[in-house]
Amino acid sequence: MEAVTGEQNDLERRGSETSHTNKPRWRSLFAFTTRPHLLPLCLALILSISSGVVSPVMSYLLGKVFDCFTSFGAGKYGGSELVRNVSRYALGITVLGIASGILHAGYFGFWLVFGELQAKGARDSLFGSMLTKDMEWYDMRKDGVEALIQRLQTQIRELQMGTSQPLGFALQSTVTALSALGLALYTAWDLTLITIATIPFAAIVLGWISSRMQPSIDAQAKELSTASKIANNTLKAIDVVKCFNGQDFETWQYAKAINRAAKKYLIQAKANASQIGFVRFITLSMFVQGFWYGSHIVITGKKEPGQVLTAFWSCLSALQAVEQILPQILVLEKGRAAGATLQAILTQISKRHQAITTGHLTPEFCEGDIEVRNKVSFRYPSRPDQPALKHASLFFPAGETTFVIGTSGSGKSTLGNLLMRFYEPASGDIFIDGNALQTLDIAWLRNNITLVQQQSVLFNETIFKNIAFARRDWEKVGREEVKRSIETAFLQHTISEFPKGLDTVVGTGGNAMSGGQRQRVAMARASLRDTPILILDEATSALDHISKGMVMDAVREWRRGKTTIIITHDLSQIADDEFAYILDKGVVIQEGYRQALEKGQAGPLVAPRRPSINFPATKRLPRLPEEVRKPSVVSISSGSCGSTMSVCSHDSLDIQYHPRAQSVFVPGIFSLARESPELNRRSYFEPFVTPAATGAFAMHRMSGVPDIFTRQLDRSQQPDEGRIRNSGWPLLSRREEKEQDLGDWSLINELHKRTHGISGKTVDRRTPQASKRQSENIKLETAKPQSENLADHGDGTLRIAPIKKILLTVWPTLTWKHRPLLLGGFFCAAIHAAGTPVFSFVFSKLLATFFQPANREREALKWSLSVLAVGIGDATASFFMHYLLEACGQVWVDNLRIESMKRIIDQPRSWFDKDKNSVSNLTECLDRNAEEMRNLLGRFAGFMFVVVMMLFMALVWSLVVCWKLTLVGLASAPFIYMITRLYQAVSGKWEGRSNEAGTAAASTFTETFGNIRTVRALTLEAYLHEKYLRATEKAFQVGLRRSAYSGTFYGISDSGIAFATALIFYYGAVVAASRAFTVQNIITVFSMLLFSIANANSILAFIPQISSSCATATRLLRLANLPQKSSHEHAGHIRLPALGTISFNDISFTYPSRPLGPVLNSINLKLAPHTSIALVGASGSGKSTIASLILGLYPPTSGTLTFDSLEISTLHLPSLRSLIAVVPQTPQIFATTIALNIAYAVPEHSTLASRANIEKAAHVAGLHTFITSLPRGYNTLIGEGGTGLSGGQAQRIAIARAVARRPMLMILDEATSALDGESARGIRELVRRLRLQGVGVLMVTHDREMMRACEEIVVLRDGAVAERGGFDDLVERRGGELRRLLGGS
Repeated sequence: MEAVTGEQNDLERRGSETSHTNKPRWRSLFAFTTRPHLLPLCLALILSISSGVVSPVMSYLLGKVFDCFTSFGAGKYGGSELVRNVSRYALGITVLGIASGILHAGYFGFWLVFGELQAKGARDSLFGSMLTKDMEWYDMRKDGVEALIQRLQTQIRELQMGTSQPLGFALQSTVTALSALGLALYTAWDLTLITIATIPFAAIVLGWISSRMQPSIDAQAKELSTASKIANNTLKAIDVVKCFNGQDFETWQYAKAINRAAKKYLIQAKANASQIGFVRFITLSMFVQGFWYGSHIVITGKKEPGQVLTAFWSCLSALQAVEQILPQILVLEKGRAAGATLQAILTQISKRHQAITTGHLTPEFCEGDIEVRNKVSFRYPSRPDQPALKHASLFFPAGETTFVIGTSGSGKSTLGNLLMRFYEPASGDIFIDGNALQTLDIAWLRNNITLVQQQSVLFNETIFKNIAFARRDWEKVGREEVKRSIETAFLQHTISEFPKGLDTVVGTGGNAMSGGQRQRVAMARASLRDTPILILDEATSALDHISKGMVMDAVREWRRGKTTIIITHDLSQIADDEFAYILDKGVVIQEGYRQALEKGQAGPLVAPRRPSINFPATKRLPRLPEEVRKPSVVSISSGSCGSTMSVCSHDSLDIQYHPRAQSVFVPGIFSLARESPELNRRSYFEPFVTPAATGAFAMHRMSGVPDIFTRQLDRSQQPDEGRIRNSGWPLLSRREEKEQDLGDWSLINELHKRTHGISGKTVDRRTPQASKRQSENIKLETAKPQSENLADHGDGTLRIAPIKKILLTVWPTLTWKHRPLLLGGFFCAAIHAAGTPVFSFVFSKLLATFFQPANREREALKWSLSVLAVGIGDATASFFMHYLLEACGQVWVDNLRIESMKRIIDQPRSWFDKDKNSVSNLTECLDRNAEEMRNLLGRFAGFMFVVVMMLFMALVWSLVVCWKLTLVGLASAPFIYMITRLYQAVSGKWEGRSNEAGTAAASTFTETFGNIRTVRALTLEAYLHEKYLRATEKAFQVGLRRSAYSGTFYGISDSGIAFATALIFYYGAVVAASRAFTVQNIITVFSMLLFSIANANSILAFIPQISSSCATATRLLRLANLPQKSSHEHAGHIRLPALGTISFNDISFTYPSRPLGPVLNSINLKLAPHTSIALVGASGSGKSTIASLILGLYPPTSGTLTFDSLEISTLHLPSLRSLIAVVPQTPQIFATTIALNIAYAVPEHSTLASRANIEKAAHVAGLHTFITSLPRGYNTLIGEGGTGLSGGQAQRIAIARAVARRPMLMILDEATSALDGESARGIRELVRRLRLQGVGVLMVTHDREMMRACEEIVVLRDGAVAERGGFDDLVERRGGELRRLLGGS
């Protein structure tokens, strides 16, 4: 966390939200307080101060009551006079109880309102300010934007908690302490000063302890941010995690970060426990000098016993008030740290925003003339040492179409980013219609330019609204306008297949649609927007050949006479008469019309030292007949899925890798063909690594992780060992892998035979060693996720589990190492609970000395020293109780976090398609919800246990001493219990609703800033801002109702305690007057009951926090109780030594989240081993779905999928996946080093994780030269918060990751979609080399040359095989499907 002062520059420089230079100030709690907030704040302050005075007044009345009893015991009163006087004071206590209830209801409610106002203010301010933040700020976030968003939500919650009832409670207790101290000084100043003589020393000690707390808060926040980033990256890349068997590896990574955060929290817990124990000791030890001196002044006649009791009771009230503040200190500390962090971020934004909003020019018209001149240069902030553009000068004439082409990372997309003013060029100028870009109003600029990116971002809205967002006045967009735009993108047939048509909600990130379908929606949106300038950045890369041709012709027709810039590496899109710029390493190396460039007439093309791009000798996209190119006359039947259209199905690998905002590019990668000439002469698979790992991977998951995730215990013999250990993570012990010098993959099958001791098609069944390495389960007492306490309400909200059900999960979750600590914590709690009755007994003996006839001073000293002994024991027990329970609470929550993470990753792929299981919701549960859940055991369970034990012991003791008075006290218990339970129920209900509303607002926050580039490109800031304000306003209104209900019932509960106290005093006077019991016995019962009631009363202030913690705990427990090993992924146990023939036998498949019809329709297909096969078909024809089924991401809906005649349902999927490597169309980059990205999830002791293997894989992928050019080489951090990569560079990382694993089958799903021509040629060479080495290749592609590189082509249409054969045969076949897809007749 940061303090605001002096930290903004530091944060700007480092991009960190968790560092600090100064300690946050308490005023940071009010960082978002505005003028409208002053009224509720003032009312809360007034009511808090007024309610704080109640306790001293109560002390005064209690002193008078005890004075009556001591006078009666000394013989000064008669029975009737005692009853009359006590009745008068009991009536005063009753009236005070009514006033106290009103005051407490008011202050409690208004503080809740103030907390809601602060949360709303922080949410609204952050959202509004972050909308104006430049892209550089987002790029420089150390932990990435996604992790930042989650931490901001947590910090807003911490600020809300710190400015609501805990702050009010602390203020009230402070007023109580000061008022009580003032009353004590007024009554007996000398006794008061002697009693509180130790307070200055105590203040110094407490201040020193508090100073040790803040650094650990900062460190914990940093580690939690890291854990959140790991969880976010893992869940976003869940397909890669599953396909590469990275489940255990990711869980281990997450567990390490959580454990580091836990160590930091335990420092806070120890400091807080020390404060509580120390104050407890000071509170009780003051009796030594206090009562000794009080007894002295009573004997000497300087003060009456009542005055001494009033002064002493006031001092005790003051110290108890201070003691009650301490449990809130940690909440307040986190609140002020959160306020300081949020304020620092806002200050950064306001400082940086001024530099990019200087333009105010809004021309009446935009002709679309664009000039990039004066040698424009630019470097991305995340890569200041690598130029993205270097001395570039380009001209895009108005009304013409111009192409920008180049290798991956050459700076193509940088032009679009600069034109949209996402960034400012370092030098040079950009002009639009003769106006300098920086002089133009940004809103005007972005309303006149449309940028369509490769990773098309859709919002969680309907298809209609996603397209209508093209207009600022989207509410006024008619359906006919949208339909015309849909026809331009040839999307009408796909939409007609949806039951709700245009009103179909596309899901988070548009996951209900395939990649090609998302691109078409984005193109339709651009068509409706129809701005003077259009930039298409690889906007058709996911479309098949003929669909791409149709869309491009539609674009040419639609954009005739308008400025259009097409950024691509697909040179077949360029017509002979179209102009193109060619970029390399940020420099324009060639320019001219295509026909001139092909003839080598352009000077830069033939420059000897400059690399150039060779146009492939392939047919350019065909110009379609005029009647087809005109969208207005396109008519497609809704009853069938034409092959030229996007069908209603979606391709698994397309939809699973959700699109993100355009990543920062780092140019400079050379093509594969030029990477290493040596690789053309020898196989990559020569002896640098042995393929023995293939067999090893079949035996265990691919992760160098602790044995806790790979060990299976006999639960019948050791039922308590199936727990996650979080005390260190020793590496899994393994047998050293045998290395063999094998240079040819044709020997792999023989290797498997030797490794497994099998031959032919015999398969290895699960071995005990393999079983031993399976993951463990936590046996949670909440039982099944379908249980009633965790069920969903009809409105979609989760029913909050009662605290008893939640706490019952503690014992089975803890290991045997921590269970003794839990028992020790509750044992210390029992001692602490016994301290109050024992103290009450000793206190009554002290009071009795006031009416003893002799030896008063000696008796007072004796019992005062007894109190000191009680204080030492009680303080020690209090410290260990708080610390041990906090430690166990941390272990409990961390184990549940880890178990939740493990079970989340274990869920079938279809589970992640549900909106309630979105990445943002899951990471929130693992982060903020877990932090609040810990309080149930760490703070509240021990306190409730103490109260219950205290009440039990006090009642038993009181029954023995004076049963009549005790029974009367018990008579009030049902009333108090009823109103307390009612208060708890109401508070829990509204806490749940408030959390739901807050989560909805957080979802909009995440959707907006997770896709900030698209939001800005479409100028959707106003719409999303309004949507967010509506969400926060709804959350605020729910919070207001919560405040009203919770405050009212809190006041009623507080009054009930006062009424019970008055009743006990009155009846005590009656019993004393009857002489049935001695005054000393009655005073003993008074002391026990009153102290116990006071402690029980203090629990009321925690009920809203308890309810909130129960709500968040319910969410986390839902995840921790998800079914494990129950999906299709765990059905089989047979481990294959080799893949063999893959057979699809009459397979049909429908995506569970979209039961609209089969994506695959009774398909029959055989894929022979060691062959290269291309899957070809129109977008959405089921190509990627086949790959998903082979990888076991989804089970077939019907039919059988077999590997070497064995059904996939009988196979051990981790072993199967270890034989396959996939390169998805949208590559996933993890937030770690380049080396660890390439060797992702490979055991660290495996030869596949060696630097030699990693570098060889990088050579093959064409990455090595680029990587070695980086300052840190293979140790360069990439991904969220790291160095930005271009789409092509990220794709090469994915290719290297697949190659490094040395699979038997490599699946390439549009692996060249982000690569330039030469880089794609290198991939084709790789495919040929793999084929020669006996490695199977399954390629999903639309690219003609990639098809040509494969031995066999399988063409899909409508989810079935239309034809198959060699490329040359199929392309020449008249009327053939492939010929038609490639634009033939």
